[in-house]
Amino acid sequence: MREGLSPAGTIAREGALERVPEAFAPLVAAARERIAATFGPDRLHSAYLYGSVPRGTAVPGVSDLDLQLALRAEPTEADRADARALEESLDADFPQVDGVGALLTSADVLLSERERYDLGFFVACLCTPLLGPDLAEELPAYRPTSLLARETNGDLARVLPGWRDRYARGEELGRIVGRRLVRTGLTLVMPRWGGWTSDLDRSAEVFAAYYPEWEGPMRLAVRAGRSQAPPGSVGVLLDGLAPWPAAEYARVHGEKAPR
Repeated sequence: MREGLSPAGTIAREGALERVPEAFAPLVAAARERIAATFGPDRLHSAYLYGSVPRGTAVPGVSDLDLQLALRAEPTEADRADARALEESLDADFPQVDGVGALLTSADVLLSERERYDLGFFVACLCTPLLGPDLAEELPAYRPTSLLARETNGDLARVLPGWRDRYARGEELGRIVGRRLVRTGLTLVMPRWGGWTSDLDRSAEVFAAYYPEWEGPMRLAVRAGRSQAPPGSVGVLLDGLAPWPAAEYARVHGEKAPR
């Protein structure tokens, strides 16, 4: 069986609460309690963990905590303010985590046909249920297809101008740019490889098997994604690496449907 797949050949959900490292268990318990207390059943449909904590690879003092909140209605400014306060309180109270981020999306959007192969895939395969009914039960099983590749990362060309503007203004984009480029590289070759992984090193390794001439820049993207790259690396990635996968992606899989 190819890596990251279920016995049926579909992409397996990559995280689970039982994989949360012991050091992060109190943080996850507090997140569950504070999310419920902050949003309540009238606003919150369900909540999820994603990233290194539910995958069991989080490192105390280094890793962040990533949350996805599915709301019963479109997020409001009050919802976003409450989410920021939640992030700040968890980050302040638990030194084992280096930052907390909470995405807010309505359950209707997560289940929509438009997002079926992007945010729907994200919830069904990359998110771990924390609170409430699991939206994955209303979503299909996913396979490592060209359609999935196109709808998850086929908009890199549209994202690049905004990244360049933000970089020119002095924003720190290493983690954002590095992780996105590595995952774009992985999904570019995913249908040919026939598997799935969220691990940055493994993603770069799989990508390099098909495009060995780009292995060096992709390894730099891995380092940037972990905030370990030398100064100036983001500029190198934006000018030296990013334009190529953007063009190659469009050639191989087409462009993501506009949102």
